[in-house]
Amino acid sequence: MAAEGDVVAQVLRRRANPTELLQILRETQEKLGWISPETGRAIASALGVPATRVESVVEFYSFLYDRPQGRYRILFSDNITDRMLGSLALFEHMLKRLKLKRGEVSPDDGVSVDLTSCTGMCDQGPAVLVNSRAVTRLTARRVDEICDLVRGGVPIAEWSSDYFRVEDNVRRADALLGSRYEPGSALSAAIALGRQGMLDEMKRSNLRGRGGAGFTTAVKWESCRNAPGADRFIVCNADEGEPGTFKDRVLLASYPERVFEGMAIAGFVVGAARGLLYLRGEYRYLLEPLMAKLEAMRRGRLLGASICGAQGFDFDIDIHLGAGAYICGEESALIESLEGKPGKPRIRPPFPVTVGYLGKPTVVNNVETLAQATEIALYGGRTFAGRGTRRSSGTKILSVSGDCARPGLYEYPFGVRVEQVLKDCGTSDVAAVQVSGPSGVCLTPDEFRRHVAFEDVPTAGAFMVFGKDRDLFEVARNFAHFFAHESCGFCTPCRVGTTLMRDALDKIADGRGSRYEINDLMRLAELLRRTSHCGLGQTAGNPVRDTWAKFRPAYERRLIRGEFDPAVDLDAALARAREIAGRDDAAAHIGAEA
Repeated sequence: MAAEGDVVAQVLRRRANPTELLQILRETQEKLGWISPETGRAIASALGVPATRVESVVEFYSFLYDRPQGRYRILFSDNITDRMLGSLALFEHMLKRLKLKRGEVSPDDGVSVDLTSCTGMCDQGPAVLVNSRAVTRLTARRVDEICDLVRGGVPIAEWSSDYFRVEDNVRRADALLGSRYEPGSALSAAIALGRQGMLDEMKRSNLRGRGGAGFTTAVKWESCRNAPGADRFIVCNADEGEPGTFKDRVLLASYPERVFEGMAIAGFVVGAARGLLYLRGEYRYLLEPLMAKLEAMRRGRLLGASICGAQGFDFDIDIHLGAGAYICGEESALIESLEGKPGKPRIRPPFPVTVGYLGKPTVVNNVETLAQATEIALYGGRTFAGRGTRRSSGTKILSVSGDCARPGLYEYPFGVRVEQVLKDCGTSDVAAVQVSGPSGVCLTPDEFRRHVAFEDVPTAGAFMVFGKDRDLFEVARNFAHFFAHESCGFCTPCRVGTTLMRDALDKIADGRGSRYEINDLMRLAELLRRTSHCGLGQTAGNPVRDTWAKFRPAYERRLIRGEFDPAVDLDAALARAREIAGRDDAAAHIGAEA
């Protein structure tokens, strides 16, 4: 316990604010391996908060543990594209080699193996996280090598760097990914324009949010600037948890100065002095390089006081790391998480631009959106708006994965046809494309001439390709499991509805489905759309509705039951009650005649 106390004290010397609770727990766990009840109570006492608050945060986030997980914590990405590459067979192979069951900790407290949601490595899967470090392009041989390293107790710091090699895979670069960039140039250009001048250029650009919703960025910045109050914040949403999306990973790995300068430009326009980058927990490996980049920018006077010599332009950035919660990609849930709480969406209005982080006016922008702001500062709004379409200006980065020869990032001017992307990434015999992840839309070949744009096929960036031999029922089923797992539980329609959808699809997969389940799934999808609190629940029924409408035979061949077959055997469920009561007569059984 002395060691635990020392660790807690060390962390709290750097962070002693209840709003930092998630970061305190994360840093403590990195040193101790888990959050014991004693550790949780010590943190609660030091912060002056109820122990139940600490418990609620630990319970909410997938990457915080209230029991030991082993010195090696191995998590297999359970995204559909990883499954298509054989991840489940590799998962079972590792469990067999280590003589473990899923989620079980080995007797020597050495290792645990489990599944997690998408790790953002869809272009180079199958992937696993080993103590938060990504291992890509997994093979049976590599699984055996990892098992040997684990059994031998080799510290991860001594593993070959080749295990942790993550590639950018930029296949097509355009204005953002392909241009030469001089650090500080966009900041200098923005300062030369002045605060109002930069905002005017943003308006001319018609830049819309690249996170999927497509809200006009200039309107958001101006609303925040005009909101009452002295303090303002800029938040960069780097929690790209949508399966099939990995563009932010590459921007943060290889173009971080663009993202940070975009945040500073936003701060310049709205009058904010502080920015926060919320980095998803799956990208833990990027934390130290990003911190080093921030420090270099401070030394170069690109962050801190009087940026680029401009008196009164003070702005700095902190990084907060998430802990495995897809829902934190929703802006109000992200703010809750930044404040050290479970990441559950807020009721809106008020909106973050008026009441956001710590109750202050806050701009929340996606990584790609902020990077694009540097293009506008350098070349002007009209030049930016001259590319793309009238309602969708500029370029869009697509994360392409699945059944294609060249998975990776493809940057196009908005308006590119789906068929052009398929041609460029090397596909043949495509059955479907899932655009914008599970919450997006499933397109069939007769729709491939549609355009990627807000006015036609909007997207946050995911572009998942499925060949003719893929079972789209299983794709929808995987997405249903994802939504059920990631529902935050805030509202009943989503909490219950996603679970019912998952169970209905599992029942159909088991050969016990009928048209009753199909009718129930359609009813649930509509109920979720109309009554869920946030976008997760509202879009959770999309995969089922799309695949039922467009790939009906994949369902119908499984509907071998003519009538409804109960999913639960009520009589069997009462067996324990009969045992306790000491009865086994006919009247104690469901359906028995009196």
